[in-house]
Amino acid sequence: MSGLAIATAQEASVSSAQPPIERLTIRRRGVGLRGYDRERAFAGFTLFSPLSSSNKTVYLVDMLGNVVHTWTMPYPPGQSGYLTERGTLFYNGQIPNESHVGQAPYRGGAALEMDWKGRILWEVNHPDHNHDGVRLKNGNVLLICQKLLPADIVAKVRGGRLGSEYDNGKMDAPYLVEMTTNGHVVWEWLSWDHLDPEQDAITAVQDDRDVWTVANSVSEMPDGNLLVSFRDISTVVMINRRTGAIYWKLGAPPLAGQHAPHVLSNGNVLLFDNGPHRLDHSFPFSRVLEIDPATKAIVWKYQEARVSDFFSPRISNAQRLPNGNTFINEGWFGRFFEVTREGAVVWEYVNPYFGARQQLMINAVQRAYRYSAADIALAQSAA
Repeated sequence: MSGLAIATAQEASVSSAQPPIERLTIRRRGVGLRGYDRERAFAGFTLFSPLSSSNKTVYLVDMLGNVVHTWTMPYPPGQSGYLTERGTLFYNGQIPNESHVGQAPYRGGAALEMDWKGRILWEVNHPDHNHDGVRLKNGNVLLICQKLLPADIVAKVRGGRLGSEYDNGKMDAPYLVEMTTNGHVVWEWLSWDHLDPEQDAITAVQDDRDVWTVANSVSEMPDGNLLVSFRDISTVVMINRRTGAIYWKLGAPPLAGQHAPHVLSNGNVLLFDNGPHRLDHSFPFSRVLEIDPATKAIVWKYQEARVSDFFSPRISNAQRLPNGNTFINEGWFGRFFEVTREGAVVWEYVNPYFGARQQLMINAVQRAYRYSAADIALAQSAA
């Protein structure tokens, strides 16, 4: 037998004795806890809800990646859940319907609050709800919604891929709905009354034109006004709750398809800048930015030295921790990690829970959050 034949036979023998290679790249590279620097990480618990269409579980894991609690929800995740200041779980769920938004992967439909034991305290439903919803300080619920954009405005929208509208030229646009927890609508804000379809153009020539602006997150600021992110125009705005006027705006560049802006205790804005199509760089990459709203200057950022090593084209969020570190959810790949002010990674975990979504097996997570032991104690005691 020739040397080549012997080598081939040996390889065949070894291959038959080895387990098959995992087909999913993310799982093959490793899931669960990937690293933990006990001295520099902020000890706590991480909450997340995988985005697979079959998942109805919200997970809480400790610093070693052990599941310490779960909530079983009545619906798959519309986008995300978080613990309120009262310790209850606020959750956005999916209820499909026949509308354009009701069939989209980012659809919502339900917002609810649940206690530690899984008891639903209240629930509201809205067929136009998508992407995000939050509980306001006044006790009401604020939902991102979406419906048909007036045809005269559709004709003026600049950017995106011509012909990619739906149903022969239709586009949707977002609006905000505030309602009580018994479902009574008390306030609405229409994006097309405050944004300009020519000036606030879709920033990527390859993006679809089925939705103009794509509102992907909303948060209430300390003064009661609203901070809203519009992904496909790469713009974040501040909205006066009393008048509805936009009084602050930041667009592209520096932003590019960003998600989850919110105001920090120092008054700055922290956000996940996805960067799928940058106007000021030759290729895509993600970063986390802290922005001074007074000057619009970037005062801190996290990105990789080789920038392409950190990238989530959609979803994702970041959270400033009490010790000054920043918790980051690289959502497209279900990777959560914590970095110091200097950018050193001190904790990393990859979501091990995969499931089907749009005929793919994914472990993606819209948002994830780190909570302290005191936060969890409050959740356990909340009624």
